[in-house]
Amino acid sequence: MKTPKVITNARWLTNNFIELPEAEAEPTIIVVSGLPGTGKSYFCRRLAERLPFLILESDALRKRLFPEPKYTAEESASLFRAIYQLIVDLLKKGIPVILDATNLEERYRERIYNIAENVDAKLIMVSVKAPPELVQKRLKKRLENKNIHDNSDADWAVYQKMKPRVERIRRKHFSVGTSQDITPVIDKVVREVKR
Repeated sequence: MKTPKVITNARWLTNNFIELPEAEAEPTIIVVSGLPGTGKSYFCRRLAERLPFLILESDALRKRLFPEPKYTAEESASLFRAIYQLIVDLLKKGIPVILDATNLEERYRERIYNIAENVDAKLIMVSVKAPPELVQKRLKKRLENKNIHDNSDADWAVYQKMKPRVERIRRKHFSVGTSQDITPVIDKVVREVKR
């Protein structure tokens, strides 16, 4: 499968998606990792209220590239090739980025670590968690009441299938439990960005 040409460059985003944030001399990439239903997208939106960063949400980008997604390994590989290229393009232009994707395994996070190193961008990792019973309620509610801010199609079965793949982030990272107030962790991330 050929990687789609859409959204693989910042110009496409500027023309078709949203206005890009102002470029910075030393851009930052914040990588948010966690299982479906743990609150990654909510955390990213709250963080972006405090930081002028572009959110790259894998679920939304998947639906841009594949209007009727099949969630196959081949489709996911194409999606992430496009996302990684987009991250490189944006960071080279000085555009700060928040990556909202499950990022459960270290081998996939390694790719992002390498990108950050190669383009000399600050890398901040965030692990998002929630108790399974809360996740199950959230995912059930998501299926019953689809809202415009939710691009994920993951349900409880997807959560359970993905859970065994979760690996500890080996680099320094922030951890946030979304069953509690997330503001203190947002404050810490904002301070780290501005440091």
